[in-house]
Amino acid sequence: MTTAIIGTGNIGGRLAANLVAGGVDVLLAGRDLGAAQSLAASLGDRATAVAVEDAVARADVLVLAVWFDTTKELLAQYGDQLAGKVLVDPSNPIAPDGDGGFVKTIGAEESAGRILAALVPSGAQLVKAFGTLSAETLTSASRRTPEPAVGFYASDDEAAGKAVAELITAAGFDPVRVGGLAESIRIEVFGDLHEFGALGGPVGRAEALAAL
Repeated sequence: MTTAIIGTGNIGGRLAANLVAGGVDVLLAGRDLGAAQSLAASLGDRATAVAVEDAVARADVLVLAVWFDTTKELLAQYGDQLAGKVLVDPSNPIAPDGDGGFVKTIGAEESAGRILAALVPSGAQLVKAFGTLSAETLTSASRRTPEPAVGFYASDDEAAGKAVAELITAAGFDPVRVGGLAESIRIEVFGDLHEFGALGGPVGRAEALAAL
């Protein structure tokens, strides 16, 4: 299974580091190839910088670690080329509210996962994952001991969910499925299972299952 991360910012970069530490070879891509090359050089031989179109062509699993609107653009741009691939969405559609906080850029009852599910090309499978913890926590909670921190995910497809669960494990977290994509709002910002929601931070399996 070939894994690519499109987007080398806070989420993409930290996730790439976690996966490489877990023994996963990753392709790194983004609008700025130079940034992808710099990140790959810092991570060693398991990371390779490529153009976005090469990542799309070569990867079985594509983590779209970009802004929500950019993800929509990528789905439209690559269309049928995404057939047969697992697409991972960590996005949280939020923006500063002008008072030091954040506000959703979509409806209060809408979720990025539900919206994107309707845009995914035929033959591709979408999984919501890696967006429930902040960028900083993706680093600090990875491979936590003695109890691993949970990485929630939502998926409608069993095989796609299993593939992403393996990546969650490799990234240093304990995968827990919250349900299908209809439940993805729970693991996005302002959802009850998000780090900044009712749980208040990363949790272990027992607490995660009790919250479900």
